[in-house]
Amino acid sequence: MGESTATPQRKVALATLTGATLEWYDFFLYGTASALIFNRQFFPSLSPAAGTLAAFSTFAVGFIARPLGGLVFGHFGDRIGRKMTLVVSLMLMGIGSTLIGALPGFAVIGVWAPILLVALRVVQGIGLGGENAGANLMALEHAPEAKRNRYAGFPQMGTPAGLVLANTVFLVTSSVMPAAAFTSWGWRIPFLLSAALVIVGLVIRLRVTETPSFAKAVERKQIVRFPLKEALTVGTGRLVLTVLLSIANSAVAYLFLVFSLSYGTAQLGLNRQFLLITVTVASVLWFATIPLWTSMADRRGRRGMFLWGSVALLVWAAAFFPLLNSKSTAVVVIALVGMGLIIPITHCVQGAIVADTFPAHVRYSGSSLLLQLAALLGGGLAPVISTAILNSSGGTGGVTLYISGICLMSLLAAVAVFRLAPVAPKAVVSPATA
Repeated sequence: MGESTATPQRKVALATLTGATLEWYDFFLYGTASALIFNRQFFPSLSPAAGTLAAFSTFAVGFIARPLGGLVFGHFGDRIGRKMTLVVSLMLMGIGSTLIGALPGFAVIGVWAPILLVALRVVQGIGLGGENAGANLMALEHAPEAKRNRYAGFPQMGTPAGLVLANTVFLVTSSVMPAAAFTSWGWRIPFLLSAALVIVGLVIRLRVTETPSFAKAVERKQIVRFPLKEALTVGTGRLVLTVLLSIANSAVAYLFLVFSLSYGTAQLGLNRQFLLITVTVASVLWFATIPLWTSMADRRGRRGMFLWGSVALLVWAAAFFPLLNSKSTAVVVIALVGMGLIIPITHCVQGAIVADTFPAHVRYSGSSLLLQLAALLGGGLAPVISTAILNSSGGTGGVTLYISGICLMSLLAAVAVFRLAPVAPKAVVSPATA
C-alpha cells in the first residue's frame, strides 16, 4: 500500500476517532451528571433514591431515541452517503448538549425543567443513533482488506476516549470550584464546552471522502428506495441473535461507567473524586488496548477472540459487585480497572461483526438498527433496572444475577451466530465470524 493510499485512510481513521470521541463525550457527560448532579437539579422534590432513579430514567431516554436516530440516519446513509449523515449527527449531538448546559433547573422553571431535559436527551440519542454505526462504516469501508478490524476499531476507541474526556472535564471543573458552586451552576461548564469541541470535530470530519463501498454501490446502481426493508431479508433468526450477541457489552459497560458512580457514592460512601479518577484510568486502559485486540483479530480471526472475551466478561460481571462491596480502596481499583481491561475485548470488534452481517448498499440501515436496539436493551436499561433492584432488595445480589444472566445470553447468542455464518476465505470480504 503506497503513501498516497495510506494517508487518506489515516485521515479517515483520525476523523472517525475524533467525531466518535466528541459524540461520546456529550453522551457520557450526561451519564456522569445523571449519577451525581441531576437528581438535585431537576428532581429535588423526590427522595435521594427516587431522584437517582428518575435521573437514570432520563439517561435511558437517550437510548430509547437511539433506534430512531439509527433508522433515520441509516436510511439516508444508505441513500445519500455516509459522510453528510455523520456531519449532521455530530451537529445534532453538540446542539443538544449545549442547550442542556443552558437549561434552567427545577427551582427556576418548575416541571418544565425535567420535561425539557428529557427532550434534549432525545436529541442526543437521535444524534448518537446516527453516529454509532456510521463512524464504524466510514472506517471499515475505507480500510485495507488485511486491516479491517483494526480500522473499524478506531471509532470504537471513541467510546472510552469520550468518557475520559467527559470525566476529566467534569473532574477538573468540580475540583477547582467550591462544592456548592459546582452543584449549583458549575456542572454546566462541561456541557457548554461541547459547542467548541463540535466545531473542531466538524472541521476534521468535513475533510474526509465518501467510502469506496458506497461509491461502488452508486456506480452499480444498487441504491434502493427502502434499504432497511432489504437489510431485514438477512433473516429474523440471524438478526435477533446478532442483537442478543451485542447486549452484554453495552449493559456491563454502563453499569461500570454510570451505575457504579451512583452506587459507590450513595451506598458505599466512597469518595466521588476517587471513583471518577479510577473509572477514568480504567477507560484509558480500555482505549489503549483496543489496537492490540483489533490487530489480533486481523491476524487470528475475531470469532474466537469475541467468544473468549465474552467468557471473561461473564466472569468479571459476576465478581464486580462483590469486589466493590469490600469498600477496600485497592479491591475497588481492581474491580474497576479489570472492567477497563476486559470490556474492550468484545467491544472493539462488535461493530464490525454487526456491519458485516449486511451487504454494503444496505449496511448503514441494518447495522444502525441492530446496534441501537442492543444499546437500548443493554446499556439503556441496565442502570435503571439495577437501581430498581437495589432499591427493592437493599443488596446487589439481584443486580449480579441480572448482569450475569445477560452476559450468558450474549455468549450463547454469539456461539449460535457464528455457527450460522461460517468463516469465509481470506480473499473474500470478512463475514461476521471472520
